[in-house]
Amino acid sequence: MLTVEDRSQISETLARHAFVVDENRLDELGEVFTPDATYDMTSSGMGAFQGLDALRAAAGQLFASGHAPLSHFVTNIVITETPGSTASVRSKGLMIMHDGAVHGVVYDDTVALHEGRWLIASRVILPVRTASGGEH
Repeated sequence: MLTVEDRSQISETLARHAFVVDENRLDELGEVFTPDATYDMTSSGMGAFQGLDALRAAAGQLFASGHAPLSHFVTNIVITETPGSTASVRSKGLMIMHDGAVHGVVYDDTVALHEGRWLIASRVILPVRTASGGEH
């Protein structure tokens, strides 16, 4: 059973992600993701990546392009225990983009207890769509 401390650590891992990527501290991605983590942004046309090296490379390229979000915010975190040392986490995110636009997303994560810390093992990002089908 997930304890209050487990839930707190999971929420902190999600929050830490924002600081690590927003401040381009990509050497710290191992404090957020498991070594073999998957990061799937195919629903927004950006592909999927597996492993810390691939995540670092993709994030570094996005940051260097000048098109990376300036700031990430995570909220509405719902944690559901799953079998083993994992949990399913669904949350909402807002990103302030380089041009000032605000984009909403849903994060579907699987977190795993890895070397005593809750880390993201899998993340699927789903853009929030407007009633007309466009992204918001």
